[in-house]
Amino acid sequence: MADHNIASRDEWLEARLALLEQEKALTRQRDAVSAARRALPRVKIEKDYRFQTDKGEVTLADLFEGRTQLIVQHFMFGEGWNEGCKACSLMAENYDGVVPHLNQRDVSLVAISRASLDKLHAFRNRMGWQFKWVSSLGSDFNADFDVGFTAEEIEGEIYYNYRKTKFPMTEAPGMSVFALDSDGSVYHTYSCYGRGLDPLMGTYQYLDLVPKGRDEDNLSYGMEWVRHHDKYE
Repeated sequence: MADHNIASRDEWLEARLALLEQEKALTRQRDAVSAARRALPRVKIEKDYRFQTDKGEVTLADLFEGRTQLIVQHFMFGEGWNEGCKACSLMAENYDGVVPHLNQRDVSLVAISRASLDKLHAFRNRMGWQFKWVSSLGSDFNADFDVGFTAEEIEGEIYYNYRKTKFPMTEAPGMSVFALDSDGSVYHTYSCYGRGLDPLMGTYQYLDLVPKGRDEDNLSYGMEWVRHHDKYE
């Protein structure tokens, strides 16, 4: 804090107005990118993916729950894990409040993981969440959307975030969007990974507003500080 300039109110206002122009330009650019995202072509889903839910086995089309748009969080929770990824959990903290609003705009949201359904439910109960979470155990879904790998695959380079890269884990984070046609066909419209998930992490959006920002420069990696919310001291 001591390194920051101390200014008069008028000097602060001048600097703030200059920043406002940058913020407005960023908003316009974000709107343009969002329009380009909506204009992407669609790919028909040909594979019959099946998921385990508390109501039994369902298809990808069933996850829309009568709506025409579906957002899927590829939540990192491997088959042999006992709890979900802390970074994915940070993102999921926002869901319960936003789901009713998404539903009103013809959008369903679901988290999908490879862990068994009983493990997903146990962790969700521990975290106090209510959002829909289903298991893709036994399905190709995670592998096909580049968020699930075998131990052998990560020994070399895997395909993640639209490029070949080294990745240290068999689970990776991501978000995918699907559309349901009137004839029951499901289409993949969008996926993002890595830093593309930043806007969906409400905590980071708040931290970007404060003087210290994310304050991660001296950490061994960016999200080292993050914990499950019941593990902070």
